[in-house]
Amino acid sequence: MARSSQGTLVRTRLVVVTAVGVTALVAAWSGLGTVVPPLLTVTALAAALVAAVSMTRDMLHGRFGVDLLAVTAIVATVAVGEWLAAFVIVLMLVGGEALEAHAQRRATSQLSRLLSDAPKTAHRTVGEAVVDVPVADVAVGDVLVVRPYEVVPVDGELVSGTATFDESRLTGESVPVGVSAGDPVPSGAVNGTAAALLRASRPASASEYQQIVALVSRAMASRSPMVRLADRYAPWFTVFAVVLGGVAWWVAGDPRRFAEVLVLATPCPMLIAAPVAFLGGIGRAARADVVVKDASVLERLSAVRTIVFDKTGTLTLGRPTLERVLTAHDGPDRVALLHLAASAEQYSSHTLAASIVAAARSEGIGLTGAQHAVESESDGVAAEVDGHDVAVGTLAFARRRAPRAEPVEVPAGRVVSYVLIDGRPAGALVLRDPVRPEARATVARLRAQGIADVVMLTGDAQATADAVAADVGVTVLRAECRPGDKVSAVRALHDRPVLMIGDGVNDAPVLAVADVGVAMGARGASAASDTADAVVLVESVDRVAVAVQVGRETVRIARQSIWIGMGASVALMFVASTGVVPAVVGALLQEAVDVVTIVASLRATAGPIAATDRGDPVSRPVPAR
Repeated sequence: MARSSQGTLVRTRLVVVTAVGVTALVAAWSGLGTVVPPLLTVTALAAALVAAVSMTRDMLHGRFGVDLLAVTAIVATVAVGEWLAAFVIVLMLVGGEALEAHAQRRATSQLSRLLSDAPKTAHRTVGEAVVDVPVADVAVGDVLVVRPYEVVPVDGELVSGTATFDESRLTGESVPVGVSAGDPVPSGAVNGTAAALLRASRPASASEYQQIVALVSRAMASRSPMVRLADRYAPWFTVFAVVLGGVAWWVAGDPRRFAEVLVLATPCPMLIAAPVAFLGGIGRAARADVVVKDASVLERLSAVRTIVFDKTGTLTLGRPTLERVLTAHDGPDRVALLHLAASAEQYSSHTLAASIVAAARSEGIGLTGAQHAVESESDGVAAEVDGHDVAVGTLAFARRRAPRAEPVEVPAGRVVSYVLIDGRPAGALVLRDPVRPEARATVARLRAQGIADVVMLTGDAQATADAVAADVGVTVLRAECRPGDKVSAVRALHDRPVLMIGDGVNDAPVLAVADVGVAMGARGASAASDTADAVVLVESVDRVAVAVQVGRETVRIARQSIWIGMGASVALMFVASTGVVPAVVGALLQEAVDVVTIVASLRATAGPIAATDRGDPVSRPVPAR
């Protein structure tokens, strides 16, 4: 409520100041110019009073910023009759506050959307009936119906025979998990195409998905607000201006010298330089397909010392591809097996089937139409192809048709589709999630940019994590992580600031707790995108290196522009202290300094965007059975 009230107050100030400016323009245009100076003067002094109250509150807490210099500049410009300059300063101050309030509102709405994704109701069985109840009312032992494609509301164990759940919200893995009766099922998992019965093992408050939501809430609440770049330079610059003006007044014995110096000490160069540079940097990042949510993110990006990657969908593509075709010793050869399997799979709506069909077509293997085809609960598909009964699917699917079907031993990180022909095991198709082609170059580029540590966190088994880490050149990794483990790991890192990049709901807590969170948002991972500070819009992880580059160059240009503006102002203040620069001329010269500062800041919008590959197509997540 307090944040909402503050945002309303800022918007009201902006509306009032803008209305005063429009009124002044209309009055001047209508021949009522005599009312303009007192109108703008009163407005400027009222704004200075409001800023002084806020400044005093900050000073009592040991914080000194642009407001101190702004109040001094407004009073000084009004004192020497530069009421228009005073009003411009007020307009810039109020506009900056409105932008900050807008960023806060966006952060609140993003968190609200994440909270709204959590299941609100559960379908509890009562005798032969199914009754909808609030999730908070589910008790341990209740038997719940989870309908197709619904989110599991609470942690539990499967009661019905077999089911398939997409746990990518929790583990980040795109490969759905086959579950048998008695196996645990976490909340937040998404059911497959068939209804399932689940016995609750935990209440909602203790279930995994709700804990993820709680982690995000705490992480978002614990992040400190970013101090504006210009605030660091304002206190000593204000003191310098006042001292120089006072010395000039004392030496000349003329109070006008003080005003002539102070009119050149407006905070405009500091107020203009950083916003223009940061807006330019945000635009430049957007050209590289990276959406930066507010200017302070660029400042944190410029200082990043450690990069942490999630694995699946970040360092890997997040879509399985056919790796090997295994044939039984008494079965058809490789080409015949892939032909029959792909011919059956073309009648499946499952996305894994598309990978198998695409692999066959890429090898020039023609497909045959089936006389009959039936898909079973997303476990597999059975079809009559070329006079043969062909079945392709999970091991459980295969064993329902051939109880003696044996599992295939494959390296970690692979998924297997078993192929039966005429009721007998004929072979298997092994798929894997490949490493992104630009991943290794991205890691190398980050190290070349001076990143101290590159870390990988994943929910995968250790063997899979080791293989991917070796492929991309990461030496520090942690496997088999749940969302809470990732949060703990990031918090334990010492070389900060830390940038975390990931996708999926499972990454939302760690993206929120990192100093900078970057989400691979093109895949539709809304919670990750909502809690992140920046979102990569294309399926190319090298954009994280681009974001770091843009952040560093933007902050460098902003600082240079501030120093250019302050340097020019200081030089002119020394000249004005001699009495050769009248106040009116000083105001005009200050405007020239502002123009120079703007031109210097606009350099942040230009410059090449180096990337491993600007032509990466946007890929889509392809879960396996």
